[in-house]
Amino acid sequence: MKREDLRNVAIIAHVDHGKTTLVDEMLKQGGIFRENQVTTERVMDSGALERERGITILAKNTSVHYNGIKINIIDTPGHADFGGEVERILKMVNGVVLLVDAAEGPMPQTRFVLSKALEMNHRVIIVINKVDRPDARLDEVVDEVLELFLDLNATDEQFDSPVVFCNGRAGTASLSPDHQEKNLKVLFEAIINHIPCPEGDETGPLQLLVSSIDYNDYVGRIGIGRVERGVIKAGQDMLMCNYHNPGVTRRGKIVKLMQIEGLKRVDTDQATVGDIVCFSGAEDIEIGDTVTATDTPEPLEFVKVSEPTMEMTFSVNDSPFAGREGKYVTSRQLRERLYKELLRDVSLRVQDGETTDQFKVMGRGEMHLAILIETMRREGYELCCSTPRVLMKQIDGKTCEPMELVTIDVPNEYVGAVMQKLGARKGELLTMEPLGDTRTKVEYNIPARCLIGYRSELMTDSHGEGIINSIFNGYEPYKGEITRRFTGSLIASEDGEATSYGLFNSQDRGTMFIGVQTPVYEGMIVGECPKMVDIAVNVCKKKHLTAIRSAGADEALRLVPPKVFSLEEAIEFIADDELMEVTPKSLRLRKKILSNVQRLKTINKKD
Repeated sequence: MKREDLRNVAIIAHVDHGKTTLVDEMLKQGGIFRENQVTTERVMDSGALERERGITILAKNTSVHYNGIKINIIDTPGHADFGGEVERILKMVNGVVLLVDAAEGPMPQTRFVLSKALEMNHRVIIVINKVDRPDARLDEVVDEVLELFLDLNATDEQFDSPVVFCNGRAGTASLSPDHQEKNLKVLFEAIINHIPCPEGDETGPLQLLVSSIDYNDYVGRIGIGRVERGVIKAGQDMLMCNYHNPGVTRRGKIVKLMQIEGLKRVDTDQATVGDIVCFSGAEDIEIGDTVTATDTPEPLEFVKVSEPTMEMTFSVNDSPFAGREGKYVTSRQLRERLYKELLRDVSLRVQDGETTDQFKVMGRGEMHLAILIETMRREGYELCCSTPRVLMKQIDGKTCEPMELVTIDVPNEYVGAVMQKLGARKGELLTMEPLGDTRTKVEYNIPARCLIGYRSELMTDSHGEGIINSIFNGYEPYKGEITRRFTGSLIASEDGEATSYGLFNSQDRGTMFIGVQTPVYEGMIVGECPKMVDIAVNVCKKKHLTAIRSAGADEALRLVPPKVFSLEEAIEFIADDELMEVTPKSLRLRKKILSNVQRLKTINKKD
C-alpha cells in the first residue's frame, strides 16, 4: 500500500540556519493559523529555555495540508550537543529538507546530520536559505553542498537532489537564484514530488516504532512514533518489545490515540501505515520500543545513537547555604530526576557515583549538560556539579580521547590570536580560507578537553566578533597533559556578608565575582586571581570606627563592577578541586574542601 495523501519529512541543518523560522512560514501558508491570528516568532520553540537562547533543543512534530496532501514536518535541533535528537527522529521520516545558510555554507553540523540521513537512504531536498543576505554566495554554496554529497558517498539518486532558493523569514522560495516567488509553493511542490510517500502492509499485524517520548500529568507517558505496518486503534491491546532485548515483552493498552494537526494533537479512532501518532496507556514505554499486535511480537531495529563524550559529577549540595533556596535537595530526589531524564534523552547516560550522594552524568558536550542543569534548577533542584571530564576509550590497547572538529569564523585581524591559543591547546590546523575581504574561516582538529573554557577566551580575543562551531570528530590517541586554566581563585576566608570596604581591599588582587551585601561562606570563590595561585581574602572586613576624622578619610570607595558568570561560563571556569553550587536563585563557585586550613594541609600532603 502507498499513502499518496501523506509525506513525512524532517528539516535538518546547522544551528542558526533558519529551520524554525522556515517552519513558521510553512505553517502560516499551510493554513494552520487564521488570517487575523496573532502569532509569535519561532512558534515551534515552545520551551522557555529554547525561546531565551534562540535555539531548538527538542525535536518537535507538526503538520500542514497542501493540495489535499498532509505533510508531517519534524523540526530538529541544529546544535551538535543535541545530535541524538536528530538521529532518533530520522526513523520517522522518508526524506529530509537540508537547510544551508546562503552566506555561511555547509558547517560541521550540516555534515553530521546529512551523513545520518544519507546512511538511512533518505531522499534530500537542498534549500539554500537566507538568500536576501548581502553577503550571500549562492553559486559557491551550492557547489560546496554538492562537494559534501560527494565526500559522504551519496548515491546518484541522492546527488540529483533538487535545489530550492529560499527566504525563510519572508516566506518565499524559488528554483532560480535570481528572483523569489511570492510564497513557498515551490518548496511544497518539491516535498510532494521528490519525497517518497510511506509504504507498508495495511492488512498485516500492527508494528509501530517509538521514536520519541512525551509526558503529561493527566495521562502519564505518551509514546510518539510512525505506524510501519497494519492499523493502530484506540482501545486495542498491544505488546511492547525491543530489538536489543529479544524475548522480553510487556503488555499494555492503547488508552488514548492522537494525530498531530498543525500545533495540536487531535484524538482519533485509528491510524494506518505512515501516520505519525501519539498514544498513552503504557507507563513503561521507552524510546526504541516496538508496539506490536499481541500475537506477533516482531521488534524493529532502532538507530544506534552516538555515545556520550563528556561527563560531570552531580552531587547533593553540602554547602553552608544548602536547602535555603531549593525545593528538592536530597540524593533520592536528585537520583529520581536524573533517571527520569534518561527516559526522554537517548544520548544521556547516568551512573551511580563513588558515594550515595554522587551521580556520574554523561552527555554529548557542555551545552547538553548545561541545559539539563538549567532545567533542573528551574524545577527547584539544588545540586553541586564538578568540572567536565572527557570520556577516554581503549582502542587497540591505546588510550584514546574524543576529538572535535572546530570551525572558527573571525575578522582577519584576530586570526593570529586564535591560531596562537589553539596551537597551545594542541589543536591541529586543517584548513584556512578567506570569507570575503574582512573575515577568515579556520578549521582545527582539537582534543575535546582542550576546548573546555576556550569559547569565552575567543570572545575576548576577537572582541565579541568570533563565531565558533564544533562537532565530534572521532577518537585519537591521547595527546598528553595540558594546562587548561592559567589563573587562580580568590577565596572567602570567613562566613558573612560582603562589605564595600572588604571588596575594595580585595579587588586589587584580581577580578571580583560578587557585589556588596552578597552572603558568602568560607571556601566560596569570590574572584579570579591573575596568577596561578589561590589566595584567601576577607571580603566581609569592616572598617574600624575611630573618633578621629580627616578630610580624605571618608571618601567614597570606588568598586569595580563584578564579573557575573552564565551557567556555561561557570562550568568552563571551575578547576578540578572546585565545584559549582546550583540553586534556583543562585550560582556559586566553591572549593571542594571549604576549610582554608584543611585545604592547605591537603595541598602540603600532596607536595
